[in-house]
Amino acid sequence: MARPVWTGVLTFGLVTVPVALYTATQSHDVRFHQLERGTSDRVRNKRVNERTGKEVEFGEIVKGYPVAEGEYVVVEPDELEQISPGRSRTIDIAGFVDLAEVDPIFFDKTYYLGPKGKEYAKVYALLVEALEHANKAGLAMFAMRGKEYLTAVRSENGLLELHTMHFADEVRDPRHEIDDLPEGMKLSAQEVKTAEQLIGMLAVDWNPGEWHDTYEDQVKKLIEDKLAGREIAVSAGPAPEATNVVDLMDALRRSLDNARKDEPTDKTQKPAGRKAAAPVSRAPKAAGGKKSTSSKATAARGTARRKSTTGKQQLSQLTKADLYKRATDLDIPHRSTMTRDQLQHALEHAGRPRRAAS
Repeated sequence: MARPVWTGVLTFGLVTVPVALYTATQSHDVRFHQLERGTSDRVRNKRVNERTGKEVEFGEIVKGYPVAEGEYVVVEPDELEQISPGRSRTIDIAGFVDLAEVDPIFFDKTYYLGPKGKEYAKVYALLVEALEHANKAGLAMFAMRGKEYLTAVRSENGLLELHTMHFADEVRDPRHEIDDLPEGMKLSAQEVKTAEQLIGMLAVDWNPGEWHDTYEDQVKKLIEDKLAGREIAVSAGPAPEATNVVDLMDALRRSLDNARKDEPTDKTQKPAGRKAAAPVSRAPKAAGGKKSTSSKATAARGTARRKSTTGKQQLSQLTKADLYKRATDLDIPHRSTMTRDQLQHALEHAGRPRRAAS
């Protein structure tokens, strides 16, 4: 079991429950050491006086706040320690807010908040249930590791989560950061309707397991290839082109047509992650007599074409994550740089039998 990063008490009103805080996420980034090129010698960072070039002991380092060129207000470590918020012993909820009112941009890091002992399970379960039914989050100031945080405590999947949050002055105003934001743009009702239809056609169920860090896969593959002495080849693929304003409706219609083609014609053929579409009625088979030899040959060719078409249809119903998994199994080169359509095209060609040389 993981060790808690903090323990203390959660209070709301006159209700108190001892709790423990656990890290909820972890990074899988590939970590490297720095080496001098051509050697296996590690490179280390040192604290060096930029004027004298001499190394400075850690105990001789103070903090300086710049006020002018070459002028600083010097602050000693113990002076900062005296005003440090220290470590909170309680998470004292000051009030509850509707979750719908909180913009996700304010959320920073997530922690799990669990009861500190089985004897506190009932009080903990009460808060979990009440917050879930009310769809609210408790707001509290909280200090940990010498820093003060605004936090939100909410109920999720039968437990409490604590989110550290950004203060209002830490969130940048997008109007000051982004040029050319559209203001008063006139859109036709048909454009909006077509775009909404396209969004509806591409609606999927949220399944986080279908998404993964392809860059991390590339880094690991690069290391494996270099370790095995294999040649490294990288393809960036074609750059996407921006949609011309004049061709906007045409691009929307063609996107909608492509989305309709990808829709399954049977509930049993529902693609992973894609929401089920309305079943399509099938035309009745036409009655006929005996088939001639030529008819059988034609039927055989038709069957082969149908199998090929069925294979394409099955691939078209898969998500990009599923296509990527198949491409990995077939060891298709440059797959990590491909779009969904490029992955499908590569898989279709990989599945075709090669013609024997004459």
